[in-house]
Amino acid sequence: IGAAIATAWMASAPLAGIALAVLAFALIGIGVGASGTALLALLALRVPDERRAASATIVWLMMIAGFVVTAGVAGQLLDPYTPQRLVGVVAGVSLAAFAITVLATFRLEPSAGSRVAPAGALLATSKPPFRVALASVWADVDARRFTWFVFVSMLAYSAQDLILEPFAGSVFGYTPGASTQLASVQHGGVLIGMLVAAFAGARLRGRRFGSLRGWTVAGCVASAVALGGLVVAGLGGEAASAWPLKGNVFAMGAANGVFSIAAIGSMMRLAGAGEARREGVRMGVWGAAQAVAFGLGGIVGTGASDVAHALVARSGTAYALVFAFESALFLVAAWMAHRLAGAAATRSGSPPAATARAAQRPSPWPTGAQHEPA
Repeated sequence: IGAAIATAWMASAPLAGIALAVLAFALIGIGVGASGTALLALLALRVPDERRAASATIVWLMMIAGFVVTAGVAGQLLDPYTPQRLVGVVAGVSLAAFAITVLATFRLEPSAGSRVAPAGALLATSKPPFRVALASVWADVDARRFTWFVFVSMLAYSAQDLILEPFAGSVFGYTPGASTQLASVQHGGVLIGMLVAAFAGARLRGRRFGSLRGWTVAGCVASAVALGGLVVAGLGGEAASAWPLKGNVFAMGAANGVFSIAAIGSMMRLAGAGEARREGVRMGVWGAAQAVAFGLGGIVGTGASDVAHALVARSGTAYALVFAFESALFLVAAWMAHRLAGAAATRSGSPPAATARAAQRPSPWPTGAQHEPA
């Protein structure tokens, strides 16, 4: 709400509005980071081992579904745009989200005296110092490579997020409401990509249908191609209006969804790999890499856009340069995913089946009969 007020205030008092925006967005970042970390800790504490992977997938799907619904509804309500309408819509969405969160978490966490964790998951009697555990994880080649993959792929994923709507408004003449709805189209594609991959894995569980590494590489390459479409749109000049922007953005979202669900599967398999099981530290390292990449992606994307606009007179060309850079990042991520060593990333079937099985079996590279699906 403070960020919306700051945006409206900038028209009459730019410095005061910017100062309030800095404070408001800093609070947003702190809140998202703190609540997200607490949510993952709660999942690890309260969800049994055999259902932990499924619960993580559900969290991702519901997050994307929330993006779709919120962006679609808010986009409809923002037009015709006024600063006052922006503040009202954001206030309504924020209060609704807060109320849902209070209801969802009411009496969810037991008291400290009755807290029960999965056997051996968090209550180990003897733990090494954190630096020793971290060094052990970082010494694992697979874990280290996957950390860099998470960082680069999430950097590419998030770098376009803050400039896509300004691009639609500047090049395609979208109104603020229409550009907000474009985010709903993108995240709708993400949701569809995740669900299609999950459906394929559920139907073909007993057969080989690609691999986690193959799905991850394919999703990254497809994301790069979709960003290449935005490059073409930006360079199109007056013909840009004929470009199927919504279809392009939907395809980009679907490709992001495919690589995301495959990456989650790989993460669940690699989390327990190695002689000394360091699931918590591994997840912490990868979570930190993801968080830093998301934060840095916003800075890189918007910063590169500002630099490109300062160097290039035409707005479409400036945006095209940034999208080309992000496309290249996805290709680098695809190469890094391809290099992820063997079994943890390649010996499973489809991504969702591997995601479920990874948390159900004691070994990261299991054999034998399947357990009941998560």
